[in-house]
Amino acid sequence: MDRDSIRTSIDLPRTLHRRLHEAAARRGCSARQLILRGVERVVEEYSPQPPKRRLTLEKPIVRSTGRPVRLTNEQIYGGIEFP
Repeated sequence: MDRDSIRTSIDLPRTLHRRLHEAAARRGCSARQLILRGVERVVEEYSPQPPKRRLTLEKPIVRSTGRPVRLTNEQIYGGIEFP
């Protein structure tokens, strides 16, 4: 056992225990590995995610240093090459 590991025990219903070992055999791994993967997946799923910051367009991200540029849609699309 790894020094960074903690041994624990759980009680499983017989049918679930059998299905666990069958699934591990089909995947070619141990039941322990299968249990660890499942626990890691659930812990990751329920880990708190940092809140997403929303971009607001009310204040400019970069201050304007010059005069405003006035372009029409035709001028904008005329300068873009489409494949």
